[in-house]
Amino acid sequence: MALREIRKSGDEILRKKSREIQEVTDRVRTILDDMAETMYHAEGGGLAACQVGILKRLVVIDIGEGLLKLVNPEFVLQKGEQIVEEGCLSFPDVWGRLKRPERVVVRALDENGKEITVEGTGLLAKCLCHELDHLDGIVFKDKIIEFTE
Repeated sequence: MALREIRKSGDEILRKKSREIQEVTDRVRTILDDMAETMYHAEGGGLAACQVGILKRLVVIDIGEGLLKLVNPEFVLQKGEQIVEEGCLSFPDVWGRLKRPERVVVRALDENGKEITVEGTGLLAKCLCHELDHLDGIVFKDKIIEFTE
């Protein structure tokens, strides 16, 4: 495993749409492992591949309930609404409140290529939405309704 450089505000890769993974290979698993190590080192709760300069639909999340490694994640359901406070490893000095769904269901492949479904409410729903937005070139700053400190 290796630490990767986290791309910061102003890096145009953060605004690009990530490409689907065609096959889950050892190379994909290595990227996911590197992403997880980078996320933990930076003390974050999630990381999308574009944040380390890779335009692939890969996400890692750990909000204290165990590490999720998601390949080609997509929403199956978004329901309800919550106002949340968010930050982002790519925008280290920006915090704000925004609206996110209260409950989401995401379908993805795991690191072995097996289809999985992840259901999240509250914090997990927020993290899933934040990271999946990254895959489409959307950053949380675009959705902030009130900046906080």
